[in-house]
Amino acid sequence: MSQIYYITQTDIEDKDILINFIYANKDVSYYYTDIYDEDFYINLARIGFISISHTEEGKQYLLPEMQKEYAVMDFKNLHISKKVSKLLKQNHLYSFSISHNIDAVTNGINKYHPDNWMEKDYLDLLYKLKEYKHGYIDFELLSCELTCNLTNTLVAGEIGYRINSTYTSLSGFTIKNKQYNNYGKLQMTLLCQYLEKNNYSFWNMGHPYMQYKLDLGAVILNREDFLVKWLKKVS
Repeated sequence: MSQIYYITQTDIEDKDILINFIYANKDVSYYYTDIYDEDFYINLARIGFISISHTEEGKQYLLPEMQKEYAVMDFKNLHISKKVSKLLKQNHLYSFSISHNIDAVTNGINKYHPDNWMEKDYLDLLYKLKEYKHGYIDFELLSCELTCNLTNTLVAGEIGYRINSTYTSLSGFTIKNKQYNNYGKLQMTLLCQYLEKNNYSFWNMGHPYMQYKLDLGAVILNREDFLVKWLKKVS
């Protein structure tokens, strides 16, 4: 862990450190901490970090990342493929829900991505965040579920969080089975439509390096441009 900087609540409360080192230093993206605390996690999220976890020498650390680039979805840019459009018209085949079964979603992530970064301490923190209310930040942990009605199978899902009117994705999964072709894209499309319908400002999709995000209509913003957009809505 010596390659990256340890970060504390005091660091992010110091405006000089936050603006002139964390935001301005384009050579550093990841920081680390062993503080698994609800308020600290939410405070990190509000200023633009997306936190994952990592085990080093048997100890689990939180890795807040101030990304160099972000994939951002403005709902007017949503692109719906012909195959997904066809599925949308067959809505008797599936059910879409928000925060109906976070346990099933985390189980799906662990099953279909066994090497994922959602380790035990991180998952424990997420479950605490489900019911937690920050003193002044409007934060809510969300899960998104797409279930096949014919088989009663959770086919795709993700976990993320809302801060004010923004939504940020953390992780998700989709079953790779011919029977469920394009259900992963369908889940993201339905989520996008849900966010727009419920007056969210935009969707922070995180890393921009996955083509499916761009295919859906996301644009890539550098850190500076993202923070301008982000801080207007969460501050």
